[in-house]
Amino acid sequence: SSCDPALRPIIRRRARSLPASTERRKRAAVQCQVPGCQSRMNRVRFADALGLDLTEVKVFQTGEDPSIPLHVLYRLSINSDLWYSSSDLEFTMQCLVPDFQQPADCMDFSSRLQEQQVCLERVTSSDLGLSGTIQVHNVAFEKRVSVRYTFNQWKSLHEVCAHWHSSIPEKNGQDQVDVFTFFLPVPPFLLQLCSVVQFAARYQVNGQEYWDNNRGKNYSLTCRTHPLKMPRECEESWIHFI
Repeated sequence: SSCDPALRPIIRRRARSLPASTERRKRAAVQCQVPGCQSRMNRVRFADALGLDLTEVKVFQTGEDPSIPLHVLYRLSINSDLWYSSSDLEFTMQCLVPDFQQPADCMDFSSRLQEQQVCLERVTSSDLGLSGTIQVHNVAFEKRVSVRYTFNQWKSLHEVCAHWHSSIPEKNGQDQVDVFTFFLPVPPFLLQLCSVVQFAARYQVNGQEYWDNNRGKNYSLTCRTHPLKMPRECEESWIHFI
């Protein structure tokens, strides 16, 4: 009753003249073992988008020494100094160091939070920038916490928003505290000796604005040289350590 053509099962058959891939590999292996075999071998060629070779063969004549770049020689000299040193390996790196004690480690942290409604808890530095946490009193659900910072003594300023992280009860057990996290991107060119980054925390809630500016002095971090020591047994992995 249907006008559709009858369906036929599709059967794929391998041509008898074409052996399987495993059989071809076996035959090629047998042929290559025959002395004077002229069978065609596969070759691999690396080329770029224009079809040009990515490799270049350099043939050195007798008495001709290869030219070694200066930066390679410099790294080799560093490796030799590290190899023959007998004491612990010492390195120096430049990083932003806080000019203040971490507020969370101070005895008056709770009183400062009670007085200001907002207080910096802790800040750490890395190659990418500054990361830190801020505590605020949970005055209302809708709130905004941000960090205002500068690289040039407040000639120009930037501001980033902090993000809610968690809620914890205060030590007195009555009030609730919200913890916010923030990140300040620091350009690499500012990681120079004596460079200074200053910032202050800002808390906006119920139409009010509260600040934590380290009691009028602002929080500042100065780029200083920080020494690093590595045990002698780790000399082979000193690059990964840095």
